Amino acid sequence: MDQRVDRWIDEHGEQMVRGLQKCLSYRTVKDSAAAKPGAPFGPEIADCLEDALAQAQALGFETKNLDGYCGCVDFGEGEEQLGILCHLDVVPEGAGWKHPPYAAEIHDGMLYARGVMDDKGPAFAALYAMAAIKALDLPMKRRVRLILGCDEESGMECLAHYNKVEPAPDMAFSPDAEYPVVNSEKMIFRSEYKKEYPSAIRIRSGTVPNAVPGEAEAELSLSLNRILPIVEAFMERSEYACAAEAADGGCRIKVTGVAAHASMPEQGKNAFLALLQLLDKLPLEKQDAATVSALADVLRLDYYGQRFGLDMADASGRLTLNVGVVDWDETGLRRLTVDIRAPISADGNVIRRKLAEGFAPAGLAEIKASWSEGYYMPPESELVKSLLDVYAARSGKYLPPLAIGGGTYARHLKNAVAFGIERPGEPSPVHMANERMPVAHLVEDAKMIADAIIALAVEK
Repeated sequence: MDQRVDRWIDEHGEQMVRGLQKCLSYRTVKDSAAAKPGAPFGPEIADCLEDALAQAQALGFETKNLDGYCGCVDFGEGEEQLGILCHLDVVPEGAGWKHPPYAAEIHDGMLYARGVMDDKGPAFAALYAMAAIKALDLPMKRRVRLILGCDEESGMECLAHYNKVEPAPDMAFSPDAEYPVVNSEKMIFRSEYKKEYPSAIRIRSGTVPNAVPGEAEAELSLSLNRILPIVEAFMERSEYACAAEAADGGCRIKVTGVAAHASMPEQGKNAFLALLQLLDKLPLEKQDAATVSALADVLRLDYYGQRFGLDMADASGRLTLNVGVVDWDETGLRRLTVDIRAPISADGNVIRRKLAEGFAPAGLAEIKASWSEGYYMPPESELVKSLLDVYAARSGKYLPPLAIGGGTYARHLKNAVAFGIERPGEPSPVHMANERMPVAHLVEDAKMIADAIIALAVEK
């Protein structure tokens, strides 16, 4: 810790918050339909990136825009480079907000906005940590580069482009997970399925594969009077909120659960899985009934893939399974997405086969499947050891490194880990309605990241 750095960050805390609020005002959800040269993920993300780079330039940094895929903020000297990887894109806001998701309002010391924790808040904490060290002209042994990605939530094309046009940092950390240090991330497996047939069901659920859907809605060609007793009986036994109403040609059912990040689906309540259990009790048409029944049997209210024979664990954690997006109309089940976070010892081909076998009774066919292998960095490595020491010195707690199910940029670089910003034992609102961060935490995170830069890139 350097008291001069801490003072600089305290003195510029309000400026940092104002800059972050401007960044949070952009709805940086990927918009492939509006992609164009210089804006591969849509104009809103491109505008946000330009604004963030302009703010960095105003702080005296050299910046670079890599074709709209990501941006770079550079300073320091040395043959080696320390990378800090953050992202400006966000998942869709979803429903259930008590404050506007892009207004970035502060209430009782809490800043509310989609992306404030994941990952715009950490990006600005890193920017101002770098600015403090630059302003104080501390002697550098490594160059420092803040990389601002624009597609972390939807495929990481941004980092793939970066690796094509720029050399990888010699070491890096991403403040996009938890303290003290994440030195192991699970495999991420994603797949999609469909079943084409004439259907009388209409279902809409979820916005992205990597989030637990907090709402699910179905339209059926059944009268409200016919289903209401079944719905009411279901509600009496369920932890989910459920409502039914008459609609043109039948009825509409809405189930409300709790949104969560797909890496921790057990912290949410998957509204589609509950809706499926309810639909299985209704007098549906023959093929709809068979499809729903088979899906309800294999998915159940299960977050660990037990019915697929996928429940497994190793030192990196237990496998989790999330059904994120469901699109069902008169042509059948058009799309059902599965997001699995698997132990690093898992085999992607085995997971793919077991999912196919599990969905076979429902008649679902795979559309596509892919996976990203996890990683492990030894605790005795310079990067992990230094960051553990930084966290211990700042927090007063020496904790062991973590293994997580989330996927950060660290998995796509050779010498990288995740460092912060979620605090041990505190609930995480990432990917949920009312995503929020205490303003005081933002300031402390900037100091923590500055400590990390000092430990890894400043001459002793």
